[in-house]
Amino acid sequence: MKIGIVWLPNVGKSTLFNALIKSYSAPAENFPFCTIEPNVGMVEVKDIRVKNLSEMSKSQKTVFAHVEFVDIAGLVKWASKGEGLGNKFLSHIRECDAIVQVLRHFKDSEVVHVEWTIDPMRDVEIINTELIMADLDQVERLIPGLEKKGKLTANKDDAKLAELLTQIKNVLLAWKIAHSLKEYLSKDELKLLKPYNLLTMKPFVYAINIGQDDIPETYKIADEFMVKLQSPVAVVSAKIESEMMEMSNEEKQEFVTELVSMDKVTHIPTLDDLIALAYNKVWQMYYFTTGEKETKAWTIPIASTASQAAGAIHTDFEKGFIKAEIVKYTDLIADGSRVKAKEKGHVRLEGKDYIVQDGDVIIFKFNV
Repeated sequence: MKIGIVWLPNVGKSTLFNALIKSYSAPAENFPFCTIEPNVGMVEVKDIRVKNLSEMSKSQKTVFAHVEFVDIAGLVKWASKGEGLGNKFLSHIRECDAIVQVLRHFKDSEVVHVEWTIDPMRDVEIINTELIMADLDQVERLIPGLEKKGKLTANKDDAKLAELLTQIKNVLLAWKIAHSLKEYLSKDELKLLKPYNLLTMKPFVYAINIGQDDIPETYKIADEFMVKLQSPVAVVSAKIESEMMEMSNEEKQEFVTELVSMDKVTHIPTLDDLIALAYNKVWQMYYFTTGEKETKAWTIPIASTASQAAGAIHTDFEKGFIKAEIVKYTDLIADGSRVKAKEKGHVRLEGKDYIVQDGDVIIFKFNV
């Protein structure tokens, strides 16, 4: 699962990436295009449930779910026509499963915005326009060949794909994001489109990058942009997160206490919110396994069956699946152990077609 972090130069994108991977491997100098090659970082999805299960089981090892974040160079107007890093930039986006659009909300006279003024919604329009233009160019090139091939060979898939791309073309010509079509397409239709990696079919995650002075308005800013963007957003402060990376635990606690003491501050935005939002946007969830040796969160697509979930551990588990011994996380923690959960009737056996729920704690029975 790969998430691309992208937006205009000098919005704090690389600083955000550095904070995410807890290092300074991605350059964040104050000039456009300093990040030419994408940097990749594996980020833990910190879920308190994993920690709680590990403590309950006295596990020797704790393994959180992970998301791969890719730091991509800043976009400019007409990138779809070759401006800035042009198609090199767009090719990196195509490889990602979702896109985090970092929107600059913070004000800093020493960090000049490439468009000279701070206007997050204008920035959204710029990047969406570039993605639309790039996809439009691609589908207009594909459709004639597919239509011709479909007629010559009577290949239903080619004809259907040409029809789907024409639908997408009409949406793009109306300057709309094609992702809105997804809810109307079947699984088979989405499967046909998948190899083409259309940019506007990818889910978007919005990160509103605020300054320290904006912290008292965190909830207000989040509500404002959720309405404007008609999408969930995560409010972050890349600069604060970056500064805290250099602090000791005591210094961090003092710093957070000082921020909370500010007038009207009720919540300090963290990158955990962004990570969780990005994870959920690509329709992923996880179940847990726990024991003395290890507690681990296993990533699976939402609506996976028990046998498919077993395959996340090893293909042999799926091939030789017999049954799944399942207990809800809340029941297991409340009961204190699997033994007590069994005594209280909270552990149940499920077959291969059971739809795994987020947070299920599972032991698989299999035979190979």
